[in-house]
Amino acid sequence: MKILVCMSNVPDTTTKIRFAAENKSIDTTGVQWIINPWDELALTRMLDLKDANAGLIESITVMNVGLKDTEPTMRKALAIGADKGIRINAEPKDAYYTAAQMAEAIKAEPFDLILCGIESSDFNGCSVGSMLAEFLDMPSVSSVSGLSIENGQIKLNREIDGGTEHVESALPFIAIVQKGIAIEPRIPAMRGIMQARTKPLAIVEPKEMDALTENLVYELPSAKAACKMIDPENIGELVNLLHNEAKVI
Repeated sequence: MKILVCMSNVPDTTTKIRFAAENKSIDTTGVQWIINPWDELALTRMLDLKDANAGLIESITVMNVGLKDTEPTMRKALAIGADKGIRINAEPKDAYYTAAQMAEAIKAEPFDLILCGIESSDFNGCSVGSMLAEFLDMPSVSSVSGLSIENGQIKLNREIDGGTEHVESALPFIAIVQKGIAIEPRIPAMRGIMQARTKPLAIVEPKEMDALTENLVYELPSAKAACKMIDPENIGELVNLLHNEAKVI
């Protein structure tokens, strides 16, 4: 079974966002880039399945749409345990463009099971996985929090209001995963870091296509108001502020 984990190269969550070019682009100077957390958990789950089921999974490939400066992130995924990587050599302009480029690459090298994180932690679009399923005409399920493979069937859990939904599907299949798919991401060991240097990382040139959206301008959210300290005995003032200022009661 051939597995693909789609990956985004995103800023570390502690990064302080700055804008450039009259707020029309993000200043990436000094930004620490990491694997998108949901993608990293998806990779961890696939590695767990591979370790627990000898012979079940032939290979685990990671793929991203990104320029050469995303390769350290890809190499980290290889150090964690992925067998090989595919980098589509293009700037990921928007969700449509990213999904379409991945779909073209996957048509050239099909996979039995494809995993996408439910969203990227930078733009939070929640669109690439579903678009990819449409481009490839493959069944997909979103918000997956549990995944196993038994007798060639994929079994999923997804959290819904008031409970958990259990889904089964034949392969090939796309799972769009969220928190819960794995507990903690794997940390690459020294042996994995050394092996990652020699694992194959293919570069695929992008297809000619346009993005469907354009970011006109970025702006930061309004600054939070200063914290107000209230005497614990002054319940009336607390109620007054919650009612008339915060407007939450």
